[in-house]
Amino acid sequence: MPTIKQVQTLEGKSIEYIDEIIGSGTMKDVYFTTDGKHAVAFFREPLDSHSLERLEMIVGSYYEGIFKSGHGEYWEQLFCWPSAIVKEGSRYGVLLPKYDRHYFFEHGSINGDFLGIKGGEKEGKWFSTPTNRFGRLDERERGDWRIYLRLCLMIARSVRRMHSAGLAHSDLSYKNVLISPSSGHACIIDVDGLVVPGKFPPDVVGTPDFIAPEVVATTHLAKEHPQRVLPSRHTDRHALAVLIYQYLLLRHPLRGRKIHDEEDPSVDETLAMGKEALFVEHPFDDSNRIDAQYAKKEEQFWHDTRKLPYTITGPYLSKLMEQAFIEGLHDPHKRPTADDWERALIKTVDLVVPCENPQCIAKWYVFDNKQKPKCPFCDTPYRGKLPVINLYSDRGGNGKFMPDNHRIMIYKDQSLFAWHISRDVIPNERLEVSQSGRVGYCIYHNNEWLLVNEKMEGLYDYSNPSNIQQIAKGKAVALVDGLQLVVKYNHSTRLLLVQLVEGS
Repeated sequence: MPTIKQVQTLEGKSIEYIDEIIGSGTMKDVYFTTDGKHAVAFFREPLDSHSLERLEMIVGSYYEGIFKSGHGEYWEQLFCWPSAIVKEGSRYGVLLPKYDRHYFFEHGSINGDFLGIKGGEKEGKWFSTPTNRFGRLDERERGDWRIYLRLCLMIARSVRRMHSAGLAHSDLSYKNVLISPSSGHACIIDVDGLVVPGKFPPDVVGTPDFIAPEVVATTHLAKEHPQRVLPSRHTDRHALAVLIYQYLLLRHPLRGRKIHDEEDPSVDETLAMGKEALFVEHPFDDSNRIDAQYAKKEEQFWHDTRKLPYTITGPYLSKLMEQAFIEGLHDPHKRPTADDWERALIKTVDLVVPCENPQCIAKWYVFDNKQKPKCPFCDTPYRGKLPVINLYSDRGGNGKFMPDNHRIMIYKDQSLFAWHISRDVIPNERLEVSQSGRVGYCIYHNNEWLLVNEKMEGLYDYSNPSNIQQIAKGKAVALVDGLQLVVKYNHSTRLLLVQLVEGS
């Protein structure tokens, strides 16, 4: 039986923990506390004064600013953030919240968990390659493509919050992000080494595959060299873009066929990920395309960029991928921010439609704005009429509606929320409880699509200006081509213009 030990926080509070290592990372050993709610992570190496000062700020002013500022409960779901420093003899550690149980595999791998990972942590790497996601994980652990959009949204939102506080993670990768596709949760971990620009430099340069090219290209220089580039918010932006690209397309954006040094693999790697880094889907330079024919069988489909180009992610994400891997790959200031990704992902979630093929590995796909849409993952065409709601807003209060560059695909049980009927409402941590419930939903009945008004007080049919009809709560309106619905919500007015797309 492991013994129970006691340790104190720097504030003098006693913490009991079980003297049995339950996990180890690059720098720390982790133990569970006896209350079942926390863990203690001890650093194996002594901390210098700068490292201790950084920890004090992370558990102090930064913790207070993020978790005690009115939206703390929301961020507690997205971060595993230390709340106190503990000391035992000469070694220091941090007190952390225990991971929620949905971050541990319930079913594990295929064939009765032949890999023995049941009960283990859902580290992001398990979901970032076709071999892992489809070749090794139990089907119940995998999730569908829409879930990964939502997980990417949570990760982008977390990074946005860190950056807005003036912090950088410095090692953002699938090692330090836990995701649970089966339950729809994501959490950023290992935040005790956060970078405070100009005050606390990074402890590590990052994880291979996620290190920004400018960091890789200057790793041979001394840390104090004026041309050495260290992790920052700009390098976090590169890592975030790589994470999103990998989770959605299951391939790396820079690992293609191009060889830079045939004699020395380490030099070739440094050039490929650093100075000579090139997007595998660059529109004007195909020298680094992926040779899908040489990939593993389960990876060939995902590595075929002609069959499955980045543009299948839709117009909003495609634009940011170009910005991240073409314009901003070697120009950090041009990289999209976490806020850019968050906004694009919110809109993209509204662009997906369910695939009609029950065997489809993705289950969902982005509407490609074509007259006869089909799933890019299995080529199954959409059958029937696909209603699309285009959103416009009256921004000047003068009755002139301007396009919001936001569309909603309609499918069975699709819901409308406050952020769909008001441009002023954004579905993030500031969303009020009264704004979180659905205000309407869509059904297919008697060969026509209907929008049922549940909670919209001011919903009107403006299709015929001389005969404006109010759609009362509890009533439905048929979604016909050209239908113009105007909804008034608080102080905003939005136009919902319906378009019907004919499938096969």
